[in-house]
Amino acid sequence: MIVVIDYNVGNLKSVENAFKRIGLETVVSRDHEVIRQATGIILPGVGSFPTAMKKLKQYQLIDILTERKEAGIPIMGICLGMQILFERGFEVEETKGLGFLKGDVSLMEVDAKIPHMGWNELLFKQEHPLLKNIKEKDYVYFVHSFMASPSEDELVAYCEYGNKKVTALVAKDNVMGCQFHPEKSGEIGQKILLAFKEMITC
Repeated sequence: MIVVIDYNVGNLKSVENAFKRIGLETVVSRDHEVIRQATGIILPGVGSFPTAMKKLKQYQLIDILTERKEAGIPIMGICLGMQILFERGFEVEETKGLGFLKGDVSLMEVDAKIPHMGWNELLFKQEHPLLKNIKEKDYVYFVHSFMASPSEDELVAYCEYGNKKVTALVAKDNVMGCQFHPEKSGEIGQKILLAFKEMITC
């Protein structure tokens, strides 16, 4: 069972529908006992880093997510959900993140329009199971103004935007994150979600 974390930050319905398109039902919940039954967890997110962390604290979700991470349950963050996997964010104010991945999240400093919005091609940094069904330079859909600066060993894929290499996909053990929106990335996004499904059912 895949649980989509409901903390009032993000478009949960689009994530639900994306999994339905690959034949997988999800449960949207913030209930700790439901989350403990999950074989895979999706952490969505749209909005600001401080608001997301406040909502996780409000619903007492930080400890349960940490518990599930330590138990080896695959966790995938999407967009803002990916960003809060990191140690700190600098949107509005410095805010402590979940700390599942090393690095910070800060405003994009690029010689191009912000927000970075639209389709861009993925460039692979290393192999990862999430990439098994797609090819390098396949296009995915981005909408963001802040970007993560991960450690080199946790960077899986990036895109080029303006004069910058922008973090697109990160992973460490059972924790993964997509800066782009797989649920809005058409066939390529479906293939990435299918790879996540295969990671939790095999």
